[in-house]
Amino acid sequence: MDDLKKVYVECKQFINGNGPRNISILTEAFEDLDTNISSDMYGQGAWIDAFQEELAREAGKEAGVFFPSGTMAQQIALRIACDRKKIYSIAYHPLAHLEIHEQDGLKKLHQIKTILLGDQERLLTLQDIKSIEQPISCILIELPQREMGGYLPDYADLVEISKYCQEKGIHLHLDGARLFEVLPYYKKTLQEICVLFDSVYLSFYKGIGAVAGAVLLGNHNFCKEAKVWKRRYGGDLISLYPYIIPANYYMDRRRPLMETYYEKAKDLAALLNKIQGVATYPQIPVSNMFHVSIEGSREKLTEALVKLYHSTGIGFTNNIKEKVGGQCFFEVSIGDALLKLEDHEIDNFIKEFDELLKNNK
Repeated sequence: MDDLKKVYVECKQFINGNGPRNISILTEAFEDLDTNISSDMYGQGAWIDAFQEELAREAGKEAGVFFPSGTMAQQIALRIACDRKKIYSIAYHPLAHLEIHEQDGLKKLHQIKTILLGDQERLLTLQDIKSIEQPISCILIELPQREMGGYLPDYADLVEISKYCQEKGIHLHLDGARLFEVLPYYKKTLQEICVLFDSVYLSFYKGIGAVAGAVLLGNHNFCKEAKVWKRRYGGDLISLYPYIIPANYYMDRRRPLMETYYEKAKDLAALLNKIQGVATYPQIPVSNMFHVSIEGSREKLTEALVKLYHSTGIGFTNNIKEKVGGQCFFEVSIGDALLKLEDHEIDNFIKEFDELLKNNK
């Protein structure tokens, strides 16, 4: 796998993402700015205030709080929900980010118990939520469900879940790390999705491709409490503008392209699904991301991709994971990188990938 990563970073063009993450992300965002503009200080100032207020207004929420990380933002959101009801139990999908990527931070830092709802092979449903027998304070829903390949529930199902939670007094929180990317599928505005949730987390380094950072949206009292917890977590850096300015810059640049990314993802998935032994999940993507599942070992796929990268100069992935049943998979997320490739370059890449897989069995 080290060889794969080495060859990947040496590629000149890419299928995945918005291109290499390097210093240009910062320099491009700051290039035309007035250097005399004052920075924010400990969570206050023109830059951070305007950014938080604009997003809150667009999402139909009363207020917003900028955080240096989504992990921090979401743990705080769930802690506030638990404090308000004095019930320190929440529920979410078995593949939620908090469950598998945060070293049990929610449990270790806040002693919050978690209930895993449903099955990791399918989306969370209203029936799963209704099946909960013990008292809970909050339910978290992730849109899209990344670890499954980016599947999404129907909008009507979200509406029913929202109504049920309101009736039962359950705080409904949205892990919207990739929410901007799914709006083209839903054909809904940011507000039409966010209105269904009591609190919302948005990320600025996923499809947006900024340096880092997140925003937590909710009502005034919720965000007031979030700011206190932000200080407790050490999230009130002396200045956050190195994160906010790129976030704002790439939001303006890439949000109008989300529909294009989505259409390109569907086109690419259709090409991949024509290859024997290759399947995408979902088969027809519902956002700009999906998983590619391939029959065979990780070693065999690595060997094929190294040859492909050397031959084409185009990188696809540098992170292959194994599945049970003699398969492996990797994640695809379409952004600016694919838009820089001509259609014939993509077609030739897929054809050569197909040939290498056939010859590498």
